[in-house]
Formats: sequence, C-alpha cells, structure tokens
Amino acid sequence: MPAGLLPIIYLAFISLGLPDSAIGSAWPTMAPSLGAGISWVGVVTMIISAGTIASSLMSVRVVERFGTGRVTVASVALTAAALVGFSQSQAFWQLCLWAVPYGLGAGAVDAALNAYVAVHYESQHMSWLHCMWGVGASGGPMVMAQCLERSDWSTGFFVLGGIQVAIAVVLTLSLPLWRDRKLPARRSPGDGGSCVGEGQERAFECGGGEPRAIGARVQPSGRGGGECGASGERPVRRTHAQLLRIPGVKAVLVSFFCYSAFEATCGNWAATFCTLARGIDAQTAASWAALFYMGITAGRAVSGFISLKVNDRNMIRLGQALIAVALVCVLMPGDSALFAGLVLLGCGCAPIYPSTIHATPARFGEELALELTGMQMAFAYIGSLAMSPLFGVLAQFVGAWLYPWYLVLFLVGMVAAGERLNRAVRSRERA
Repeated sequence: MPAGLLPIIYLAFISLGLPDSAIGSAWPTMAPSLGAGISWVGVVTMIISAGTIASSLMSVRVVERFGTGRVTVASVALTAAALVGFSQSQAFWQLCLWAVPYGLGAGAVDAALNAYVAVHYESQHMSWLHCMWGVGASGGPMVMAQCLERSDWSTGFFVLGGIQVAIAVVLTLSLPLWRDRKLPARRSPGDGGSCVGEGQERAFECGGGEPRAIGARVQPSGRGGGECGASGERPVRRTHAQLLRIPGVKAVLVSFFCYSAFEATCGNWAATFCTLARGIDAQTAASWAALFYMGITAGRAVSGFISLKVNDRNMIRLGQALIAVALVCVLMPGDSALFAGLVLLGCGCAPIYPSTIHATPARFGEELALELTGMQMAFAYIGSLAMSPLFGVLAQFVGAWLYPWYLVLFLVGMVAAGERLNRAVRSRERA
C-alpha cells in the first residue's frame, strides 16, 4: 500500500461521520422554519437509512464496476450535493428529496471502505478508521452550533456541504494511489498462473486447485486450460440466499443487527433515561449523553493499539465484557455510577464494530469480503432503524426505566450470535 493512501481513507471516513449528527443538532430550529413537527425528523432519518441499506447491498456490483477509489469519490460528492440541497430547502418535502442521495452516498462508501481496509490493512487501522468517523460525527454538531450562533441552520448545512466538496476534491486527486489496489475477486479455474484485468480497478484471478477460501465459488470457464484470458474470466457472484447458506453468515448478521440496535439505542435515548428515569436536569443529561460518543471515539483510538496484541475475536469479547460491566453501573443507584456507566458503554462498543468487519476476510475469505461487508452494513442499519424507535414507543407507554434492560437483551443476543459464529469458524478450520 502506498504511504499516502491510508490518510486519504481516514479523511473519507471523517467525511462519512461529519453530517451524521448535524440534522439532529439543527432540527429544533429547522422544524419551525419548515413548518414541520418535531417528530418529523424520523421520516428524514428513515429515508436516509433506506438509501443506505440499498446502496450497501448493491456495493459489490458498484465497486466491481468502478473500483473503490471512484466509488468513494462519487459517494462523498453525493453527500456534498445532499447537504447543499438541505441548505436550500424551503419545505419539508424538499428535505426528504435530498435525503435520498445522502443515504445512497453514505451506504456505498461505508461498505466499500470497510471491505477495503479489512482486506488490505491490519486490525489497528480498522479501529482507527472508525475513530475517524467519531471525529467527524463530533465535528458536525460543532460546526452547526457555530453557524446557528452566527447565522442559521441553512448556513450550517452549506458550510458542511462545502467541507464535503473539498474532501471530494482531495479524494479525486488521490485516485492514482488507488490504481491496482483491488479487492480480491471471485476466481475462475484454469491451468496456469493468474491474470489481472485492466481498467476500473478489477482483478479476476484464475488458477488450478481449490478456491482459497470458503465461498470462493468456482465457475467453469469452458476452456480446457492454458493461459488465462478475457474470454474465460468473468466474476462469479453469489446471491444473498447463497451467501446466507454459508456457515456462520446468519450468526454474524444477527450479531451485527444486535450491536447496531444497542449502539443506536444507547446514543439516542441516554439523555431521556437520565432525565425521566434518574431525575437529572435536561442540560446535564444532554452533556452526559455525549459521554457515550466520547467513549466510542477514545475507545477506538486505544483499541487500535490493543489490537496489535489481541486478535479480533478477543477484542469483540473484551468489548462485550466492558458493556456488561457498564450496564451494571447504569443499574446501580447514584449519579457517579451512571456517569461511569455511560463512559464504559462507549468504551465497550468501541472495538466491536471494527473488529467484526476486520475479521470478515479471515472468517469467510477475501473473495467474499465486499459482499458480506455490504450485507453486514445493511443489517446494521436495519437494526438501528428499527430497534431504537421501538424503545421510544416502550419508553412512552411503559417507562424510560426500561433503558438498561432493553440494552441487556441486545447484549445477550450479540454474545450468543458471536459465540455461535466462533463455533462455525472453528468447525470449518478443523474440517
């Protein structure tokens, strides 16, 4: 890998996180000016999530066609256009319209870069990559707050869009660094050597023997042997149903669903729990809710160094153990225990997402890294989209005191699915 490429990838992930919290931080002032209700922001986030899920599932075809570098540039450009569109919106329906390219751009770059780093870089870089997302997610509300103080929300989105445009320009200039840095492709059999297709950052390997990893499906080329050629080399794509039949895939998707539901519920409802269930004033509760995200960002920075000595599987277990301790703290009486619990919740979440993604090539084979990463991203967004709002309903009709117990359910599901996945991987390794 060229020395200059990794900072470019980090920059792309900062751009991914930058607008994530901006809508939420600006909505109290946006809603009256757009004639929208406070709850209508849920419609915007659902449209964004739907676009993200769709582009995550389509990411393998897009990346095979255009390459990771070009997809990253196009995705950042889409989010830049959406943010500028937000700044010019005069009605709620216009905001919903611009949410479509926002979601499509976010999902494509998320899946493409996660798969790329999982294949080409060590585990610590995956942790630091997601730390960069935290930097962007923390910076977006800060930019918006400054713009709200000096102007209005439309200026905030315009400034964020301008930052995204600048990042897209830097990414465009970096495209030569991506040349020939390809994700492994599914293989077609032949007798000799390997061959790399030129253009659009694609490579289709062929050679004798067995596929290198589980899921590296063999497609007959119709040729008896000899040198690889374009006529015998075409990508072999598995359907989602076929991928689900691979041992361990369902378990990792359930684990990802549970983790993302856990993380989204933690962040979205911490302040509500602090205020309604623990009697903390609203201003203090809002600042305490930020502790969770600070814990994630700092935890991912630290876990990058820990991962130099600890493998992905045990990094995930370490995070789950910290979450269990954190939930005990949240359930204990006293503000000090709650404060510590919120920080530990973030620290516990920190290694799970990046370690799960980074382990994908080792668990299922590099040839399927992009396809399975896209599916994992989709299930992650489904988990956060469905389960966090469900807690809102439960909090309204039952009580916010359910918050830690609701989180316990997802922790149990995450641990159970994760250990089932580990057993499937061990069984395959022994076979």
